Amino acid sequence: MNIPSLDLNDYLSNDANRKNEFIQKLGDAYSTIGFAAIKNHFLNPKTESDLYRLTQSFFELPEVIKRKYEIEGLAGQRGYTSFGTEHAKNSDKGDLKEFFHFGQVIEDEEPNLFNYPKNLVIDDLPDFEKTGMEAYRALEKTGKYMLRAMAEYLELDSTYFDDKIKNGNSILRPIHYGPITSDPQGAVRAGQHEDINLITLLMGASADGLEILNKQNKWVAVTALPDHVVVNVGDMLQRLTNNVFCSTTHRVVNPPKEKWHLPRYSIPFFLHPRSEVKLDCLENCITEANPCQYAPITSGDFLNQR
Repeated sequence: MNIPSLDLNDYLSNDANRKNEFIQKLGDAYSTIGFAAIKNHFLNPKTESDLYRLTQSFFELPEVIKRKYEIEGLAGQRGYTSFGTEHAKNSDKGDLKEFFHFGQVIEDEEPNLFNYPKNLVIDDLPDFEKTGMEAYRALEKTGKYMLRAMAEYLELDSTYFDDKIKNGNSILRPIHYGPITSDPQGAVRAGQHEDINLITLLMGASADGLEILNKQNKWVAVTALPDHVVVNVGDMLQRLTNNVFCSTTHRVVNPPKEKWHLPRYSIPFFLHPRSEVKLDCLENCITEANPCQYAPITSGDFLNQR
C-alpha cells in the first residue's frame, strides 16, 4: 500500500505554501488511513544502524542473561520482556516476539514528580542504552513537530501539544520476532491491534510483515520506505480528536513458510503525553454531525485501563 510520503522540511521551511501543503496532506492522511511516511526527520542514519546492530546483539545473548533484565513488578515498562508474554487486545495467544523498553529520563524537572522507572544498562552491551536514548530523543523531537503540524490542521495553536508531551511517558521498543521453528498454531508475530499512545514513529523494520486494515475491511501490506519514519495515529489522539484522526488497526503477520527461519527486527517509538494530561474530546472536533464520542479521562488512567 502506498501511504503518503511527506517531507518534514516542508513544514520546517519558511515557505508558507510548502508548510500549508504539508499540514493539509498530513491531516488528510490521518483522517483517512491513519498512517504517513516522513523523510528528513531528526533520526540520523548512523544512530539508526547502530541501534539495529545493538538490538540484534542483545537478542542474541543467551536466554539466562536476557532474563536478568526482565524485572518482576514493572509490567514490562523497562527492560526485557520474553517471548509470548504480550498478546493483542482480545487475543489469548501470545505474540511471537520478545522486546526491550527504554523510557523517559527526566533532566530538567524533579524526577520524583513522575515516578518513572529507571532504564536498565546491559552489562554486556553498555552502548545499548546510550544509543537507544539517542534514538529516543531524535524521535521525540520529530514527534513534537509532527504534533505541531497536526495542531495547525485542527486549527489549534501550533504549540498546543508541546507542554503535554514534555517529559511524557514515551517508550522506545526494540523488538525481535524470532525464527518460527514449528507450526505457530494460529499465533502471529503481532496480533491485530491499535496503538494506545498519541502517535507511533517506526524506523525502518528489517523485513516485511506490517499490514493495516483499510476502510474496506481488507488487510494491505505496508513496506517501509528507505530513509523514512512511518508515523501512525494512536488511540489517545483518536480519542482527543473525537475520531477526526483515526487509529488504524494493524498487525505483523508471519512470513511465508519458506521464510520462517528468518528473524525480523523492528524499533517503534510510542509517543505518550504526561500522565495528568486530559484526553477529553477537543471542542473544535465536536459538531452536530460528530457529537462527543468519549467520556473524559486522563492519559495515565487510560493507559492503566488498557
